Amino acid sequence: MRYMATYDLMETIRNTNQWMGASALAVASYPAFSMFPNPALEWMAAWGEVTERSFSRMVTKPDWNIPPFVGANGQDRIVVEEVVVKRDFGDLLHFRVQGRTEPKRKVLLVAPMSGHYATLLRSTVISLLPDCDLYITDWHNARDIPVSAGKFDIEDYTLYLVDFMRELGPDTHVIAVCQPAPLALAATAYLAEEDPDAQPRTLTLIGGPIDPSAAPTDVTDFGHSVTMGQLEEMMIQRVGFKYAGVGRMVYPGLLQLNSFISMNAETHMKAFQNQISSVMRGEAHEHDKHNKFYDEYLAVMDMPAEFYLSTVDRIFKEGEIAKNDFTVAGRHVDIGKITTVAVKTVEGSKDDISAPGQCIAALDLLTGLPDDKKASHLEDGAGHYGIFAGKSWRKNIRPLVLDFIDAHGETAAAPAPAKPKPAAKKNKAA
Repeated sequence: MRYMATYDLMETIRNTNQWMGASALAVASYPAFSMFPNPALEWMAAWGEVTERSFSRMVTKPDWNIPPFVGANGQDRIVVEEVVVKRDFGDLLHFRVQGRTEPKRKVLLVAPMSGHYATLLRSTVISLLPDCDLYITDWHNARDIPVSAGKFDIEDYTLYLVDFMRELGPDTHVIAVCQPAPLALAATAYLAEEDPDAQPRTLTLIGGPIDPSAAPTDVTDFGHSVTMGQLEEMMIQRVGFKYAGVGRMVYPGLLQLNSFISMNAETHMKAFQNQISSVMRGEAHEHDKHNKFYDEYLAVMDMPAEFYLSTVDRIFKEGEIAKNDFTVAGRHVDIGKITTVAVKTVEGSKDDISAPGQCIAALDLLTGLPDDKKASHLEDGAGHYGIFAGKSWRKNIRPLVLDFIDAHGETAAAPAPAKPKPAAKKNKAA
């Protein structure tokens, strides 16, 4: 599997399907065919439209397209994306809201590097912007990163988070979604020892695999059922000549997408069948529910091979975070050193990726943190996506997270003034 030919073959198959969809749409749309209406041609055109759109989205990074929102004074607030820190494998992106004073909450949203772009959190971003000065980790597609940029594994990822937290300063509130939760916890512990003044005020971990063995799922079972050698042979490929990262070893996005879809193949098949029927009836449109979801879901990115392999080996197989054995550059990162950062965990009762129990395990590792700085929430009936972007997030979880941030904000984080000591009594015998 670890050859350019394999990578290029996958891209060729994708490109061919995109071409077939475009060709079917073009042929079935010939004006001459309109003289003899034929349901088969209508179906062919609808199939072609859906197919061409789907396969073209797989290699396109979605735009953020953050809409304006109404400010406190009733005026529209335009949102502009600005790169604050630019790095080879990912940038620190700021959503600057024009014409408003900075809100009291400065939030760093840590996006996962798990096959999708950071734009997967677009709805999360939109929901937080009215109340937060928002930053996000915008990870790059590994196929576009030259080999000369070097490696990128989970230690490098952790150090990127450390640098981003330092850049934003100690009045920051970090929210880590899914895969980066254990590494955001490690980055905070790293700062607790190396640079305590740069620690964030709060850390919210949403649906992350802190201890994958606490509640096994299909994801964790797969990680334990194969050896690292088998995983490297099956999943790792070398980027082909079409992209700037030619020669880089990656876990291809197209291979990841195949895994995502296979987990709920029947559901996805029905969704596309229904969409083809909707197009035939003229009921589909550019921004309908199907297109809105799949334009994002199908847009996948390659992951650096060393990041993927080290995640499986050290987070899932060895459980280094769960055992508090994680090291960065040869130095042990002791999670028990976190003593001032308030930490909250969020889980969904129907999460089949990071099942309940995996994320809340973080609180047991925080042996140096007072109980009044620990919190957890289990959202009943919520799946993995729902706890950070769905109805559960909007109605229940988001308000709880903002309340947690406010409870441990700048005022709450400031130490209480010392009480004056009573004057010493004079010794009568003196």
